[in-house]
Amino acid sequence: MIAANAAPENVAQLRGVGPKTAALLTELGIDGAAALLDYLPFRYDDLRFPTPAARLGETGGEENAVGRITGVKERRVRGLEIVEVRMVDDAGGTFVAKWIGRNRYAYGRFRDGMRLFVRGRVERNLTGPILSVSHYEQLGENEPYRGEMVPVYRASKDLPSRKIAAIVKKNLPELLAAARADALPPALAAAREYQSLEDSYRAVHAPRAPEEAGRARERFVFAEFLALATAAQLRRRERERDHDARALRPQPDLLARFEGSLPFALTGAQRRAILELWHDMSREIPMNRLLQGDVGSGKTLVAAAAIVLAAGNGMQSALMAPTELLAWQHAGKLAPLLVPFGVTLEAILGSQGARSRTAAVEKLASGEASVAVGTHALLTQGVDFERLGLVVIDEQHRFGVEQRARLRAKGISPHTLHMTATPIPRTLAQSVYADLDLSVVDELPPGRTPIETFAVRTSRLSRVYEFVRKNVAAGHQAYIVAPAIDEGDGMLTSVVAEAERLRGEVFPDLRLGLLHGRLSPREKEEIMDRFVRGELDMLVSTTVVEVGVDVPNATTMVVLDAHHYGLAQLHQLRGRVGRAAAKSYCVLVYPDDAGERERLEILTQTTDGFKIADEDLRLRGPGQFAGTVQSGAAEARLGDLVQDVDVYRAAKLAAERIVKDDPALTRPEHAGLRAALESTPSTRALVLSS
Repeated sequence: MIAANAAPENVAQLRGVGPKTAALLTELGIDGAAALLDYLPFRYDDLRFPTPAARLGETGGEENAVGRITGVKERRVRGLEIVEVRMVDDAGGTFVAKWIGRNRYAYGRFRDGMRLFVRGRVERNLTGPILSVSHYEQLGENEPYRGEMVPVYRASKDLPSRKIAAIVKKNLPELLAAARADALPPALAAAREYQSLEDSYRAVHAPRAPEEAGRARERFVFAEFLALATAAQLRRRERERDHDARALRPQPDLLARFEGSLPFALTGAQRRAILELWHDMSREIPMNRLLQGDVGSGKTLVAAAAIVLAAGNGMQSALMAPTELLAWQHAGKLAPLLVPFGVTLEAILGSQGARSRTAAVEKLASGEASVAVGTHALLTQGVDFERLGLVVIDEQHRFGVEQRARLRAKGISPHTLHMTATPIPRTLAQSVYADLDLSVVDELPPGRTPIETFAVRTSRLSRVYEFVRKNVAAGHQAYIVAPAIDEGDGMLTSVVAEAERLRGEVFPDLRLGLLHGRLSPREKEEIMDRFVRGELDMLVSTTVVEVGVDVPNATTMVVLDAHHYGLAQLHQLRGRVGRAAAKSYCVLVYPDDAGERERLEILTQTTDGFKIADEDLRLRGPGQFAGTVQSGAAEARLGDLVQDVDVYRAAKLAAERIVKDDPALTRPEHAGLRAALESTPSTRALVLSS
């Protein structure tokens, strides 16, 4: 049973919490006792055992030591206090404990004969180990050392972890009284041999050993994953229960006719994805599918096949892209693919003239036009469809849940295809996009020459630009990408300043264009049009060229400050070249003093976006993975989809069983799980298609 102490209504009522501390806790999202109880440590400092002096410095991390002071040296240098204490441990080994900095509160505190516990990082030199103290305690003359596991909480500049730990320790009985209902059904907790909720909270906030903390943490991770997976299962069940979509059935020879209309053969991956889409669309259950494809894999072609099926069944389609540039490119690619089937297309864009827009809107409303391709402009009032049966959302993570729902609401349960050019590891996709079925286009069309990639230090940038000049002289075009728009954004290269330098000093004889996010849509479009037409030799840009820009004559990509990006984003940038048969190159430039070569070398060894995505996930973690932070999808509070993948799989299986047996979660044993779904924003946010 959870402790019966009265639970405080807010953190200001806890012992050791004044108004200032309460405000600092609120800034961390801790607004009540239950929230503080659920604010779990992310790691622990193991202070249980001291290391003998003879072995100090072996681990490379922080270490503990206990000893008696045999000498003290103190001095002040330019406002810094430096205290060095020579110590001898119980085995007779010697070491030095050192404090250095302002306000370390060590000056004048120590004398010979004192016994101390000290913790910190250790360096060894010819005189022995030197421990830079991060934490210490004075011990009594005959007091045995009793170490403990110290929880470390995510903190802020003004509210350190040590203060949070002290508040939790002082108020734990009251915090336990405020605990929310257990999300784990009792039988499931017993089957996984978890402790009670109360014992698990005690073990995770005040563990006696790492194993105890680890097992308690797993219980909370499992409960978190169970809530996420159950939310997705319930949404999927709701969608599959509604048989109100129009069944769009392909004619027996449609695939042969579609492929016969193309100047090339479909790849096996494209054919597989098309058949998966058509199977979904032939049912009265609305399709909700995510099409993942590496850069240049031909996702637009797969979408065209879905549009052809919809049109053949008398239904209209809408394709929404995040930028006008991408929308125009989609329109340009789709139109020739649809012409053989008599499918007409209209563009709906924010920058469109009134007369052109009115004509397009009228054709959609009357059913004369079968397809609308556009941006957010498709969502505006007055853009209506006679019979919208298919919605295609490109780079869907760039649109909010509400925006996607507004477009679907222009039809009656239309089939929905989400597309992304960001290869997402399947483990992550199954969680972040757990409500969607998944199709993967993991083959590149024939005729593509692999892109050769190099990682180069900044000190060799002049040679990189010589290489660029040679490729431009051969009749090709190039991209130069920089991370910042203006100077002053940290130490990052400014695209404006670099473009000015390149025009004046490096390539004065070449035609350069500058592209970044502060330009108006019309300015961006004009510059890109000039680049596409070959009127510019080089495009100096921020990452606005990351997705969708398709210029077959561009064969060289240079990324400045490549250490600033994740591997997946660099792979996206690399995908702007290598879009035709000509040999293409990508050069990743990183600072001489940045230890980045090993990470960037991954890109020099493979062009497989899914392998790169796996590495990116492993190195950066799911919370930073490209495309998921912006998606509105839930980030796990505690669980790690890489580290805890087995726990996630078990929770997903449990969620499937629970929803199958009790889809309304009305059984008493599911009351806590139902409450978790209703009270946790992350489980609501996970339901991407709602």
